[in-house]
Amino acid sequence: MNSKNDNRFPLRLDDVTRWKIESWYKQDDCQSRNEFVVKAVNFYADFLAGQVNGVLPAAIQSAIDGRLGMFEDRLARLFYKLAVEMDMGMSAVLDCIQVDADYLRKLRSDSVKNVKATNGLLTFEQKAREQLDDGAGDDQWQN
Repeated sequence: MNSKNDNRFPLRLDDVTRWKIESWYKQDDCQSRNEFVVKAVNFYADFLAGQVNGVLPAAIQSAIDGRLGMFEDRLARLFYKLAVEMDMGMSAVLDCIQVDADYLRKLRSDSVKNVKATNGLLTFEQKAREQLDDGAGDDQWQN
């Protein structure tokens, strides 16, 4: 049990603290009372370091990282599905109409300006109202 790295440390405990160690070390799956005390001291030291440094304790940081990882995975799946749907829609539209490269360049330029101007909060309804107000879009479809 003792290795070269173990250091003996005299420790005096009151009866209540000793009783707590005796009561809890097996329930915490510790092999010995010493292992339980080492875990408790490390836990408390990490807690104090977290308060002093403003750094989250390892358990909380791990939980946050786990939740963020799940959130990231969910967003990645949703973005993938959205990209598939968008590709299907664009393919269906382009199968029905003929557009030239100049029109697409102008459309992309206008779209980038619109998204920047609205900080990405542009809705389909806003765009439809804008098209009706400007009378734009009609030229492309009329012969």
